[in-house]
Amino acid sequence: MKENKVLSSVKDEELIKKRRDQMIKGALSLFKEKGFHRTTTREIAKESGFSIGTLYEYIRTKEDVLYLVCESIHGEVKKRLEQVVDLNQPSTEKLCNVITSFFRLMDDMQEEILILYQEVKSLSKETRSAILDKEREMAAMLEKAIVTCLPDPLPKQDTTLIANNILIQGHMWGFRRWMLQKEFTLAEYIEKQLSYSFAAMGLDINQINWRVDDGTSSTY
Repeated sequence: MKENKVLSSVKDEELIKKRRDQMIKGALSLFKEKGFHRTTTREIAKESGFSIGTLYEYIRTKEDVLYLVCESIHGEVKKRLEQVVDLNQPSTEKLCNVITSFFRLMDDMQEEILILYQEVKSLSKETRSAILDKEREMAAMLEKAIVTCLPDPLPKQDTTLIANNILIQGHMWGFRRWMLQKEFTLAEYIEKQLSYSFAAMGLDINQINWRVDDGTSSTY
């Protein structure tokens, strides 16, 4: 299911995007506070700044709103990840930076990732499948970074599994925060997960120099 399959009685594409962006912003705020099931379409309309009648000009059901929210979250993750996955000069140090940036992005978007985990099950089979396809796109981006940056190729299955492990490790920082964030700072968590990921890739993290975001060089 693509966004243009969320039916609208309005034909102006620019206006549809504007109203749906307002709707997504309003719904995100409410879903973070109350969850999908406890939020009404009337509340979404009010939070979005228009009437319930106007809301139904741009969507058919509350599930449409959830789909648009989930799609928007994945779109933001993809956009921000693409900004750091610059593989023109691949190296193991570059891979460290890609993974570090991904974990920091997941820290920034903890609430949004929680919505995905908690609410995707409320979508229909078709819309849930479309959202899961976007999850596969995220894993594929990490897989491409691994393939491009490693000095020696890994078996395809190993690469796929490591990329998916990194993806879940990033998500886990948010959905297991009640425990993890009492035990680790974000920097400590990133260091541990980098060490585990590079060991799985057959590399010694202690031999890799890389530059963290604050401009200081780190050697494990």
